[in-house]
Amino acid sequence: MDIATLLGIFSGIGLVVASIRMNSGFELFVSAPSAMIVLGGTIAATLVAYPIHELFRVMGLFVKVFTTKKSDYQELIDTMVMICSVARKGGVLAIEGRLNEIDNEFLKKGLLFTVDGKDENTVLSLLRGEIKQVQQSHRDGWEIMSEMGRFSPAFGMVGTLIGLIQMLSSLEDVDSVGPKMAVALITTFYGALLANLVFIPMTVKLKRRSAAETLEMNLVLEGITFIRKGVNPRFMKETLENLLASAIGKKVRKDNEPPKSFIKKK
Repeated sequence: MDIATLLGIFSGIGLVVASIRMNSGFELFVSAPSAMIVLGGTIAATLVAYPIHELFRVMGLFVKVFTTKKSDYQELIDTMVMICSVARKGGVLAIEGRLNEIDNEFLKKGLLFTVDGKDENTVLSLLRGEIKQVQQSHRDGWEIMSEMGRFSPAFGMVGTLIGLIQMLSSLEDVDSVGPKMAVALITTFYGALLANLVFIPMTVKLKRRSAAETLEMNLVLEGITFIRKGVNPRFMKETLENLLASAIGKKVRKDNEPPKSFIKKK
């Protein structure tokens, strides 16, 4: 469970609720029609923009945001260095006996391809293809979340316009103008709160998670290449650590661009 996500959402809601209760009754900010316009409109617009099966993925994305998957890059590098040492001493086939010790499924897949005797270009092509698929899947996910962050404030304004029209149509009743104006503005409040406390922060978190997983997979790709070439394990360790340092020392790249490889493509 990602404590930071839960803490951020609940503390944000708590601060808003506390500030409301300090100055007025909380019931002034409760409006079922406003919630229906914002939530229903956001979901409807997302259905128009994306296929329905992609919308169902949003539920999985919410779960992913609240779960913690810590990437231990150093442990991954140490594992690949160990495998490289085994391969140098006993040959590539000696790796097969150590596969059960590996938790990283992407690394295990690359090593299985290697043990099966597939040529280097084929192995690297298959692994790069999987990296691209994962990147595209992640991109599709956070793009949906990002668009929902755009839609919700827009439907907040739609609700406000509806409320203003209703208010202006009954100006003869002076006593009802203030309450109706308040109800109209509540919809904008809901849209802004939903976008800035839920959808936009979750988009940022999903982008960071995607960048972390992409970096991990690219480290594996480099490691598989080193293992196949039979390089010195110490050289492999230093090179991968330099690659890692250069990657995490910079901001998340646009569209999860992978770090520059130390291995030249053929």
